[in-house]
Amino acid sequence: MAKLLIVDDSTMLRDMLNYALNEGGYNDVTEGVDGVDGLKKAKNDIFDLIITDVNMPNMDGLTLVKELRQLPQYAKKPILVLTTERSDEMKAKGKAVGATGWIVKPFVPDQLLKAVNIVLNR
Repeated sequence: MAKLLIVDDSTMLRDMLNYALNEGGYNDVTEGVDGVDGLKKAKNDIFDLIITDVNMPNMDGLTLVKELRQLPQYAKKPILVLTTERSDEMKAKGKAVGATGWIVKPFVPDQLLKAVNIVLNR
């Protein structure tokens, strides 16, 4: 069973993500409320996939991705960015810090699950 970490400052969005992932068979989901919280949780456990927002207080998602990539346990793990940011410039910044993929909000649950299944090789 894959362990997932979702990091977003919006409770509503975390609830929607959790619901969509549970419907897709991913029941081991941990939530982080911002980048600082997400990084702390990632250091205290090993997740198979991390999904993060970009625009969050305390630590943004791109900084989180960069910090995670410096940890040996997350050097190769998939990290998806789920955000309202849709510019090519932001996507390039995400790729530069090590994001595996980029999904624009609002997300379609089936498309999210397809992306999750692809990066987890299912």
